[in-house]
Amino acid sequence: MTLTKKGEYALRAMIQLGIAKSLGKALVPVSELAESNRLPLKFVERILLELREAGYVETQRGKLGGYQIAKSMHEIKMGELVRLIDGRLAPIACASETEYSRCSCPDEEHCGLRMLMVDVRNAISDILDRYTLGDVVEVTLRKMRQDNATLPFTPEPAPCARPGRRIADPAQGFLSQLGIRSVLSDGDSDEQTPVEESR
Repeated sequence: MTLTKKGEYALRAMIQLGIAKSLGKALVPVSELAESNRLPLKFVERILLELREAGYVETQRGKLGGYQIAKSMHEIKMGELVRLIDGRLAPIACASETEYSRCSCPDEEHCGLRMLMVDVRNAISDILDRYTLGDVVEVTLRKMRQDNATLPFTPEPAPCARPGRRIADPAQGFLSQLGIRSVLSDGDSDEQTPVEESR
């Protein structure tokens, strides 16, 4: 599988629309979406048209119009989006479940390359079909808040970073991103998280 520029831009646009929805911004103008992601406007317009035709986004015209996610973000698997824009996940067609075509190998059933590529396809599919757009948006926002990064679609600057933060802080680890408190955390549970501070 190779994620094309079109596929990359489509995923970035969907993630940005998901972030906007999570932060209470109903509609995002295509120009803002393209500019905030440093993407070519005309290319983003074509991608959004394809996503709209497939039912993933909807649009509202007019001065205050724009695009928004058309269905629940937790119903949209990342693998669906990749397949829509870029086609099969398998590196070769004879290993694909969705776009299978016979290869030139004389003994496909015993082809070592095909067997290897089936495993590659399965590994990619396991990840992309396990996680939803909602999962990606939640983890992205959580990481931005942890790092006190400026949230998109908000007029307020990010709060100042916590002084004395360790470089290898357990709060920056993988378990933290999944919402699991590490046994190595330094016990500062009395502090408010950036989510609580913003309320």
